[in-house]
Amino acid sequence: MDSSFPHLVVDLRELNESYFMESSSCDIVSLAMSLLSIIIAFIGLAENVIVLWLLGFHMHRNAFSVYILNLAGANFLFLCPYIVFSLVTITVNFHSINSHIILFLNTVFTLAYLAGMSMITAISVEYWLSVIWSNWYHGRRPKHTSAFICTLLWAVSLLLSLPHEIICGQLYHIYNWDMCWKCKLIIVVWLLIEFVVLSQSNQAMMFRIFCGSQQTPMTRLFVTIVLTALVVLICGFPFGIYIYFLYWTTDVYFIMPCNSFQETILLLSAVNSCANPIICLLVGSIKHCQFQCGTLRLILQRAIQDTPEEEGEEVEEDVEDEESTTL
Repeated sequence: MDSSFPHLVVDLRELNESYFMESSSCDIVSLAMSLLSIIIAFIGLAENVIVLWLLGFHMHRNAFSVYILNLAGANFLFLCPYIVFSLVTITVNFHSINSHIILFLNTVFTLAYLAGMSMITAISVEYWLSVIWSNWYHGRRPKHTSAFICTLLWAVSLLLSLPHEIICGQLYHIYNWDMCWKCKLIIVVWLLIEFVVLSQSNQAMMFRIFCGSQQTPMTRLFVTIVLTALVVLICGFPFGIYIYFLYWTTDVYFIMPCNSFQETILLLSAVNSCANPIICLLVGSIKHCQFQCGTLRLILQRAIQDTPEEEGEEVEEDVEDEESTTL
């Protein structure tokens, strides 16, 4: 009898045990990342509700607060189906949900994502225009431009999301793959255009403020926009490229250990949707390079303040006076 046979059995047993331990550890990592994404999503949901409540009912709106209000609304709508899908993925199978409900949630999911990317791009471009053509912007800009642009961006996002979800979802068996691929390609091109515009406008703003011949004072609103744009560029756009372009490419799953590429992208998207309120909280809490407390309304007012810090103190005093009179 071949004496190597027992050694072969032992080797196979050790290989199976190691594979089982590796797969178990990968399952634990995947579950932990999914739970972390859900926790962050719930936190972001509460944060965006607070921003919607303050900007919608308790603060005077300006050109940029309208964009932030719509951005908070888009993040809120994005996180609602995000949480539903995440919980369903962990607990039960998607086939247990009605197809019409899935179509509705997917449409809201894509609509909110595209609208959020569009809002931060629009606010970045508008701030850049306000710095470049300051006289025209403050003197001749139409009053309801921000509301009109936000409405237009919501409409464009709906026109991109609804056909995509109908053709690639409900009617996938009727239409061929080529039709679905064209819808995805249009969305990817739109996202790439926004990526280029957002990155270039932020570079132009920072060059104008830090390196330009005409020194432009840095405001809290500038810091808020730049930080939010950086988070969107790092955490927001990769999610769209993955969902609408790389989802069917199996090679991307092997980039990271335990095939956790998808969980990482989903985690980044949750971080992106709750980042703006946190950035507003941090920027609004810093005064003269020190953290200072205050009401959420005052902190948010500071974060979207488009005047230098010394001039903005008068605005803060007015806000505090209004709060004291209401109390």
